[in-house]
Amino acid sequence: MTIRAVPVGLGARAYEVLIGPGLIDQAGARIAPLLKRSRLAVVSDETVWGLHGARLSAALAAEGITVLPVVLPPGEQTKSFEGLARLSDGLLELGLDRGDLIAAFGGGVIGDLAGFAAAIFKRGIDFVQIPTTLLAQVDSSVGGKTAIDTPRGKNLIGAFHQPRLVLADLEVLGTLSDRELRAGYAEVLKYGLLGDRDFFDWLETNGGQVLARTPAALAHAVGRSVEMKAEVVAEDETEQGRRALLNLGHTFGHALEAESGYGAALLHGEAVAAGMALAFRFSARQGLCPADEAARATTAIAQAGLPTGMGAMNGVPFAADRLIEHMRQDKKAEAGRLTFVLTEGLGRALVVKDVDAGEVRAFLVEEGASA
Repeated sequence: MTIRAVPVGLGARAYEVLIGPGLIDQAGARIAPLLKRSRLAVVSDETVWGLHGARLSAALAAEGITVLPVVLPPGEQTKSFEGLARLSDGLLELGLDRGDLIAAFGGGVIGDLAGFAAAIFKRGIDFVQIPTTLLAQVDSSVGGKTAIDTPRGKNLIGAFHQPRLVLADLEVLGTLSDRELRAGYAEVLKYGLLGDRDFFDWLETNGGQVLARTPAALAHAVGRSVEMKAEVVAEDETEQGRRALLNLGHTFGHALEAESGYGAALLHGEAVAAGMALAFRFSARQGLCPADEAARATTAIAQAGLPTGMGAMNGVPFAADRLIEHMRQDKKAEAGRLTFVLTEGLGRALVVKDVDAGEVRAFLVEEGASA
């Protein structure tokens, strides 16, 4: 299988997302031209470093690059002020300067955290993304959004800081658990649901092959997802317009994550999946989306083994008012007024501002939240 290069067109800050097998083994040769000195700080977590650290280190050493690892605990809780402080101290201890480079080697947590640290380290240092999960390959590694979470909400403290290069090695997805793969697939589905009806149709037919990790299907799914995101980012880098559509399902989903404590009980992709189904059903309730298309979207999410509703946390229903408070903290909210990415049908998302909180509350209760 050949390596596919998807350009992210940002003028002088343009870069490529390379997609294909064996890219970790090529990392040294791909990254060496970006280095001013033959050393690279690699930020990873214990799980990824244990599985793939030796392979990456060998690829870098083959090009004479000294590896300077900073290995953090796995999990969403690492993407916090505490995690940022620990990482920043580790980078300072390495004696890096602004001519050095950081590699984010892991899933979305590591990519977001290391990217944000790069944005603020000595007022900015370059970095590359080597995403190791499906979710990170199709979403968080592309586009320069970096952030940490707080108890008040997800990704509320962050910066736009574009990578110099993204290496999406499809082979590394073979070590993901089925649950993690499904969570990433939610973000793949998102691209079809928000803006490409043909891609959604393809996923309805071939989604099982993607989840089975069939190489050709996986390559197409990742490639088309990255292609769509790159196009949107090039048009609207700092989310002043069209890029907001990439948040389909996220207003509902982030609220569920916040109430769940950002733990293993609800992965980010699972929250997005539930949030997308809720967004389609809320759109239908508001008369924006045909009911049969909302049902079709929900079915596609369910057939991937992903949640389509709120369920309960530790046997207790989510509280509607608590969820709405989290939604008021959402980055799209303006003056406390709720903003949602809703839909007029499959492949036709839109941003709707000043959504009535009473309507949202009634919908959440209808969906099973406690009043």
